[in-house]
Amino acid sequence: MVLDKQRKNADKALGPIAKLLIRTNVSPNTITWISLLFAAAAGVLFFFSGRTPEKYYYLLYIGVGMVSLNSIFDGLDGKIARLTGKMTKKGDFLDHVIDRYADMLIILGLGVSSWCNAVIALAAVVGVLLTSYLGTQAQAVGCGRHYGGLLGRADRMALLTLVPIIQAALFNYGIVTLWKFTIIEWMLLYFAVVGNITAIQRFFGTLKWFKGQEKEEP
Repeated sequence: MVLDKQRKNADKALGPIAKLLIRTNVSPNTITWISLLFAAAAGVLFFFSGRTPEKYYYLLYIGVGMVSLNSIFDGLDGKIARLTGKMTKKGDFLDHVIDRYADMLIILGLGVSSWCNAVIALAAVVGVLLTSYLGTQAQAVGCGRHYGGLLGRADRMALLTLVPIIQAALFNYGIVTLWKFTIIEWMLLYFAVVGNITAIQRFFGTLKWFKGQEKEEP
């Protein structure tokens, strides 16, 4: 939620990059698809980083780079669409769908690696999907896109760029787990628990909107 409030600042920072890309005549939808490729690359790198950690833990660092590029391009598609007057419902729909696939590719890349227990990863996926679903469902019923709650996508992406770096750095010093879980497992547990709390917050936020609508009706 904290970082989701900084969307306007992030959008402003992407302006110069967006203007450069506009000169190449690249479409917003193409940028959206490119963001998915970076997410897929991150997932693959995260998975292989755990195959033989002694040799490949450094892939966590490269995976973080891919996550960062995914986040940047995820913001650029909308920015380019607004600057070029190409905002469409189709583009918005595509962006939301690709975002969900990107989330799953990145999280499952970590979840099916040796850094994480698969059950924890599954719980994280449920938390993330419910958070996103409640946000878009609010929009579908006319409430508007709901970004509220403790754990928005911007917060998740920030953690996905920070935690793997911490995991790799600790591993380099011979530390794999803290209190029986890896740092990555702690992050995914956080996604599972706080993701569901966020979904509940959005659920009640939308119900509150409905009550306001009912009061306005004659």
